[in-house]
Amino acid sequence: MEQLLGDLATFTELARVRLLAVLVEHELGVGELCRVLQLPQSTVSRHLKALQVAGFVRRRSEGTSGLYRADPDELDDQRKALWALVRDAYLATLQADEDRVRLQSVLEQREGQSFFERRHAEWDAMRRELFGDRFLSEALLALLPPDLRIADLGCGTGPALVELAPVVRRVIGVDREPQMLRAAEGRIGDLDNVDLRLGGIEDPPLAEGEVDAAICVLVLHHVADLDAAFVGARRVLVPHGRLVVVDMMAHDRRDWLHTMGHAHLGFDRETLQLPARRAGLVERVWRPLPPSPEVSGPPLFLAVYERA
Repeated sequence: MEQLLGDLATFTELARVRLLAVLVEHELGVGELCRVLQLPQSTVSRHLKALQVAGFVRRRSEGTSGLYRADPDELDDQRKALWALVRDAYLATLQADEDRVRLQSVLEQREGQSFFERRHAEWDAMRRELFGDRFLSEALLALLPPDLRIADLGCGTGPALVELAPVVRRVIGVDREPQMLRAAEGRIGDLDNVDLRLGGIEDPPLAEGEVDAAICVLVLHHVADLDAAFVGARRVLVPHGRLVVVDMMAHDRRDWLHTMGHAHLGFDRETLQLPARRAGLVERVWRPLPPSPEVSGPPLFLAVYERA
């Protein structure tokens, strides 16, 4: 009975459940676990120690570092049944989905680094030192047709405007906040093919069919009426024009509804498919974007919708 009560106490900390769920899948180091769970090293180490003491996690040394793993088959029947109950409840949460996405990113980074270290250990650093990183985005932007007219719906302070303006015919930045447009105006400087307009994404201040493409980057989660947003975007596009959306995948950080003014806790694919379809937009692309292990926000997705 004492062991059962102790195990129940172990699982009262969500961080320990998350750690155990990840370590059942893969053997990982502390740094990797920090990136997957987005927790500081001190927190991860503290909970790993508790799981080790409880016998749920094993550590092995590799050089000067340690790797951790968990194997439910090593547990007795009672502990195995308890873990299965906790695991199933946890895996049904959005937090578990997010951890899985970040785990995959960390594993891919590990494989990429191993390959790189075997062959060209200093190539990226040397190239960055000699040439920087800017040239790659410049080369990719040059692939855009130069006669494009693009609207940035919810342009904010205008980072996309200054990227697009040198390579397309016209860029129109739309935002409902005058302060954002003032910041964007200072940012674009003397670019003469950028037009800034005050208005919301639900009814953009553009004529019907005024642009060939539109982008909406980290904006939709602020918009309560998704149907109106997609209708507004469709109206300003030419036939077969495309809307590119980047936003957060569904998550369960409910405090963001109040602290950051979000109207939605991210989106799954179906949540956006329905209002897009009702507005007359056809989904052409939907894919998760590989998360950067060092960032703290939820994973993002890329979606492309075409005006029918």
